Amino acid sequence: MADRTRGKEASPATAEKKHIPLGLPSPPILKQPIGLTHESHMLALEDIFSDSSDVVFRNVMISPEVQGLLVYIEGIVNSADIQDHMLRPLIRGLIEQRTDEPDVPIDDTRIALTQVKKVDSWAAAADGVLESSALLLINGSREAWLFNVKGGVRRGVEEPQTESVIRGPREGFTETLRVNTALIRFKLKTSSLKMLSMTIGTETKTNVVLTYLDDIVDPKLIKDVKKRLNKIKIDGVLETGYIEELIEDHPYSPFPQMHYTERPDTVVGNLLEGRFVILVDGSPFALIGPVTMWQMLQASEDYYERFFITNLVRWIRFLFVAIALFLPALYIAITTFHQDMLPTTLILSIAGAREAIPFPALVEALFMELSFEALREAGIRLPKTVGQAVSILGALVIGQAAVQAGIVSAPMVIIVSMTGIASFTIPRFNFAITVRLLRFPIMLLAGMLGLYGIVVGLVLISVHLTQMTSFGVPYLSGLSPYSKTDTKDIVIRAPWWKMINRPSTVHRDQKRMNEKINGSPEAEEGW
Repeated sequence: MADRTRGKEASPATAEKKHIPLGLPSPPILKQPIGLTHESHMLALEDIFSDSSDVVFRNVMISPEVQGLLVYIEGIVNSADIQDHMLRPLIRGLIEQRTDEPDVPIDDTRIALTQVKKVDSWAAAADGVLESSALLLINGSREAWLFNVKGGVRRGVEEPQTESVIRGPREGFTETLRVNTALIRFKLKTSSLKMLSMTIGTETKTNVVLTYLDDIVDPKLIKDVKKRLNKIKIDGVLETGYIEELIEDHPYSPFPQMHYTERPDTVVGNLLEGRFVILVDGSPFALIGPVTMWQMLQASEDYYERFFITNLVRWIRFLFVAIALFLPALYIAITTFHQDMLPTTLILSIAGAREAIPFPALVEALFMELSFEALREAGIRLPKTVGQAVSILGALVIGQAAVQAGIVSAPMVIIVSMTGIASFTIPRFNFAITVRLLRFPIMLLAGMLGLYGIVVGLVLISVHLTQMTSFGVPYLSGLSPYSKTDTKDIVIRAPWWKMINRPSTVHRDQKRMNEKINGSPEAEEGW
C-alpha cells in the first residue's frame, strides 16, 4: 500500500484547466464516464485536481490481483473514519470481487459507513470529493463509490452571541449545516418537518436547506420560495445575506423583509406559525420568511416570561423605537421653528446652552449623530477586549471636549445619547439599522420644514410600509389589513391560553391549541 499527496508543479497545459470561469464549458474529462483501468483513474483525477496540494491519492492493494484508489481532501474529512471503517476492511479483504469480469462488483455493505453513493461519471465523482466524501475506485470497474466521511475542525454549539436572553435556551446554530438541522429536529419530533436540500453556487456549491412544516405551511408559499431559489445563478454563496437579497420582494426598500436568527427556538417558533426557514452551510444564521414589521420588534424572551412582564417591556420597546427615529428631528424642529411649544424656563435653558454654539441645530445634530455612529462601528470592528472601552471613553471624551470647546451644546449631547440608547432596545439588528438610517432624512426634513417635515417623513414611511409585502404577506399584517386574531401578538402579547389560532396570513392549519386548558380560564375566539 502506498499513499501520496498531490503537490508537484503542473504542466502549462494542465495549469490552464485549473480554473474555469463562470459560464464557460467544463473540462472535457468531467463529461466522460469513469474508465476501467487504474492508470485511467489516476490520469483523470490528476487532471481534475491539478495544483491541489490538499487532495490525497492513496493506492490500496485489496488483493494481489485487485488494486484500488482512494481519493479525499485532507482537512475536510474525518481521518479516523477513513482509517477505521474503510482502509482496515479493504486491507483485510472484506470486499470480494472477481477480476475476470469487465465490471467488478463492489460489496459496500461490509464497510461500516452509513452514507454510501454509487457514481459512474467523473463529474459526480469530483463533486463528491469536493463535498467531503472519500472516493473509492477499483481497477476493472466503471463504477466508483463515495463514502460520506465529512469532518474537519468546526465550531461547536455555543450560546448565541447576538440574541442573548435571561430566560430561554442557551444553544445557538453553528457553521455546520447538519448540526443546525439536528438542533431543529431535536425540538420538532414530527414527520411533517420537511428539509429540502439544494446546491447553489457554481464554484462554492453551497448546500442550502429549505425547511417547513408540511401540515401547517401554505403550499403556494413553498412553491414560490422554491421558484425563487431555483432562479439563483451565482458563482458562490458564503452567507445567508446573499440569498436574502436575491429572493426578497422589494430589493430597494431599507426595511428588512426576512428575519435572520441564530437561535433554534426562534426558528421552531416560526415554523409552528406556518413560516419557512432557509439554512446555509457555513453560516450560523437562519433566514425566516415571510415576516411582518411587528416581528422585528419582538424578542425571543417575549414568549418565555409571563404576559404582564412581556407587555410592559414591549410597550417600552415601542416607545423607544419612536424615540430612536424622531427625537433628534423633534429637537431640531422645536429649537429652530417652534420655540413657543416649550415652557419658558426650558427654552431659556436651551437658548443659554446654545448661545455660544456657531452652528445651527441641524448641523450640530448631524455632527453628533455621525460621530456616535462612527464610535459604534469602531466598537464593533475593534477586538472585544478594547472595543467596548474605546466606545465608552470615546463618547465621553469627545462629548465633554465638544461641549467645552463650544462646538455642540449640552442638550444635544443628551438628545444623541438618548437616541443611541433607544436604538439598542430594538431586538433585531437589521431593523435597528433601518431606524438609524431613516433618522437622517427625517432630521433633514425637520431642519427645512420643522414639524411639518417630520409629518411628511412619517407619511412617506407609512405609505411605503403599507405597500410592502414579504413573500406576498403585507408588511403591516394584523393592523393593515386588520385582523382581530393577529392583534393578540402585536402591541401586546395575550396570554398563551388566549392565542388559540396561528397568524391568519401564513398558515394552512389555523388551530394551534385546544380552546380550554386545564387550570386556566376558557379561551375564546374573540376578545
